[in-house]
Formats: sequence, structure tokens, C-alpha cells
Amino acid sequence: MKNIHPTTGQALAEALAAEGVTTVFGIPGAHLYEFNDALFGVRDRIRFVHTRHEQGAGYMAYGYARSTGKMGVFTVVPGPGVLNASAALCTSYAGNAPVLCVTGNIMSHLMGQGRGQLHELPDQLATMRSIVKWAGRINHPGEARAKLAEAMHAMRSGRGGPAVIEAPWDVMGQRGPGAAVAPMPPFRPQMDGTALERAAEMIRAAERPMIFVGPGAVEAGDTLLDLARRIGAPVVAHRSGKGIVSDDSPYAFNMVSGYDYWKTCDLLIGIGTRLELPFMRWKWAPKGLKTLRIDIDPLEAVRLKPSHFVLADATEAVTGLAALLQAKGGDEARETYFSDIRNAAAAAVQGVQPQVSFLKAIRTALPRDGFLVEEISQVGFTARFAFPVYHARGYVTSAYQENLGFGFNTALGVKVANPDRAVVSISGDGGFLFGMQELATAAQHNIGVVAVVFDNGAYGNVLRDQDTTYEGRRLGAELTNPDFVALAKSFGVAAERADTPEALEVALKRAIARNEPALIAVKQARGGDASPWPFLHPAPYA
Repeated sequence: MKNIHPTTGQALAEALAAEGVTTVFGIPGAHLYEFNDALFGVRDRIRFVHTRHEQGAGYMAYGYARSTGKMGVFTVVPGPGVLNASAALCTSYAGNAPVLCVTGNIMSHLMGQGRGQLHELPDQLATMRSIVKWAGRINHPGEARAKLAEAMHAMRSGRGGPAVIEAPWDVMGQRGPGAAVAPMPPFRPQMDGTALERAAEMIRAAERPMIFVGPGAVEAGDTLLDLARRIGAPVVAHRSGKGIVSDDSPYAFNMVSGYDYWKTCDLLIGIGTRLELPFMRWKWAPKGLKTLRIDIDPLEAVRLKPSHFVLADATEAVTGLAALLQAKGGDEARETYFSDIRNAAAAAVQGVQPQVSFLKAIRTALPRDGFLVEEISQVGFTARFAFPVYHARGYVTSAYQENLGFGFNTALGVKVANPDRAVVSISGDGGFLFGMQELATAAQHNIGVVAVVFDNGAYGNVLRDQDTTYEGRRLGAELTNPDFVALAKSFGVAAERADTPEALEVALKRAIARNEPALIAVKQARGGDASPWPFLHPAPYA
């Protein structure tokens, strides 16, 4: 009698489709053939985008998740495959992104014996648990849907993050009964009204409050702006909070204008952020400063020892605070004052050249609703304070992991998730070559990312540090590069040179209009960029 029950792989594929997953990134492999074949069976509902490196698959899932808030899914073989993708999982953890990795393992009866099986790790599950929010193993087909429900619950509860599901090679193809499992609603802490009222009292008593936002506040944009207006506070964003309040609002401060305001700030309000910028980069606090933190993660209550902590979802807390606080008035005078600070900051950064001019060209060419995916590069660093962002999720970073080489691959995932919106990736020559093989993926799947590669023949930061701190003793900082235009064209990707900001703007507009994969190479002098670091790590006020 034919076994009518699904395999573990089929159960997983059907459950993912039922959850609304429409894309899976990855590379097929022996341990996962049953899952791969199951994805073929749901190809009318789930698109499979195969990549040229496991790291690329993980970064694409990250870009998908960060740009939408939805689950990004990728699949890679166990052992070296999942380890190759581990940098992307670390980035997903740092960026609070709901990324799911589906992987395999060796045969169940051989696990733990150290027999040297194909792709064997001593304890893969333990390794994964050290870098993700949740990791679990499917030991029987009947567990498949339940394990997926557990993973999704973990990814969506509290501070978001990645998860890994593994199944032994033999289990992935086994058949067995398994009932559908209802999704577990994500955990949301119940907000303490008394704690919120105390927060409101702190705000009423403050004369110069400042709001800092991070990715935890990404859904709170309009409500957050209303709160800022009510209490007369600028909203500062570093990386992941950019665009939550549109940068063309007088209340939106970048790190440069924020630092100017910081010197007399008396109340720091951190919402959905680790507050890396003021406490790790600015490294000093104004006298008498009080700190109010609002976060969904209870561990943040014991980090940095805030004056007061409210455990809550950001949008819920901001809405509650706005209802408790009366507007201070004087909006016109305050907005004029804030605009003066913003204008002074914009003028101050004009000396960071040529990066600021190239970023202005990109901003002019990129539609308002487009996405910029930064990279660890001189232009990428400068973008953190010199590139305006007009919508939440519109600026995609690697968060505190600062992964060299994540940018282009992540941008492909952003574009897959947002096919009708422009996506521009900025990379240095060093970082781009970490993942340039995904030009093949872009070409094969027609993923219309425009990759801008700044070619200065160096790992720019390393070169500058070796020249300035180590008396010019250069080691491993200078690079020999390919012809990037010829390289891209060899993959079937449109490419051209644009060595000035004016030329870059024209080339970008042309490439964005085509909505096809493209690369623009910008040739620069080695070591010729001005340093952005005086603005990223400013000296304390006298």
C-alpha cells in the first residue's frame, strides 16, 4: 500500500507556503535533495533563487527580511555549507532580522560517532545555537510543522532574529503522519501603565530631550514623529534607524546634528535601540543626563543602566506616551532652531570628499521610495551621516557586525522582495570581490540591482590607519583589481564607468530606468578619500 503521508521535506515546503513564504534562496545539495524536490513541488507558490555561494543565499534572505519585515528563508547543506552562511546569520542576529535557515545533517544513526561522514560537524546544532536566536532538529516527519512553528514563534517574539532548522539526511526523506500546527502568536510583553506614566513624568521635566531610534522602532514612524513634535525633541538615527522619521523632517537629526544637540541634552530617550552611538562612539555624556529606554527586550533593562526602563513594543509605548503628553507649543521657533542645526551639520560634512558628492549624485538618481544598501567602504561610512533616507527600511546595513562584503548580495535579496522599487548597492573594491560571483545570480534570475563599485585599489580604512598610525608600514592593504566593467559584462550584466559624481548620476538614472542588473565602476585614487571618522567618532566637547 502506498504511503500517503508527506516526507519531512514536503511537510516543511507545504508549511512554508501556507505561511505565505514566496521565495527561498539557496543551493541544492545531497543532504537536502528531498527538501529541494519538495520545493519543486510547490514552485507555483514558492520561487527558488539559486545562488553561487552559501553566504550569498544567507545575505539575500537577510536583505529580503530587513527590507520587508517578513521572514527571509534560505537553504544550504550542513557542515561547510551552513558555516559558509554563518556570517549572514550573525548579521541577521545583529540586525534583528527574521531569517530562517533550513539545513540538513548526517544520517541520524551516525550522529555523534565522529565517523567522518560527508559534511559532518562535531555538534552542528550547538554551533548554530551560539549564533542564532533559536535552533532545533526534526527527528521525525511528524515534528516538521511543529518545529517550524517553534522557529517562527522565536523569530517574531520580542527582539526579532534568525533561526535554524535541521533534519538528518535520512529523516528529510522519511514519511509519516503530522497534523497541521496552528501558528503560535509572537510574544509581546504587557506594557506597565505605571512605568509609562513615570516615563511621561521624566519627559515633562526635561528641557532638552533627545530621541534615539533603532530597528525596534521601525513600525512607529508617524506616531514617533507626533511624539517628537509634542515634546520638542529631535529624533536621531545612526544606521538601522535611518528613515523611521523621514530625513526631510526638521525633527530628523543625523549623527552630526545629533552630536551638536547632545552637548546640552538633559534626557536621552532610546526607543528600540542599543544606543551604540552615544555610549560607544561619543563616549561621554552631558552632566546630569538622564536616560529613558523603551525596548521589547527585557535584557536592555540591565544594559547601560538607564534611569528608567519601559518594557514594551515601541509603537505601543510611543502611542501611549503621546496620549499622556500635551504639546509644548512653539513649534515654528523650534523647527527653525532645529533646521539651523541640521544646516550647520550639512555644511560641516561637505569636506568629506569625494564621498559626499557621490552620495548626493546617488540620492538625486534614486527614487524617494528606493533602497540604498551600504557596504563597509569609505562611501558607505560617509552615507551614515550624509545620505538622506525618506522611509523606514530604505537604508539597509549590516548592523553592528559590519560585515565586509555583505552589501551586493544583500541588495539582491532586497530587490527580490521589492521588484518594482529601485535598489542601489554601494561597495568598495575589496568588499565587492567577497561576493562578486552573485553577478551570475543577478543575471540568471534578472534581479535588477544596480551595483556601484568604488575602485580605489585598497582596503581603504586599513590603508589609512597603516599610513597614519603605523608610519606607512602597509601590509595587505593594497589591492590588484580586475576591470570591473569587463568582469560584469562577462556575466551578461550591463556595466559602465562613471568616475565623477555628475557621470554617476547620469549612469544611475539610466540603469534604474532599465530595471535590469547593472554595475557602475567608479575609479578613484588610492588613499585619496577624506576621512569620515571625525564624524563617526567625534572628539569630546571641551
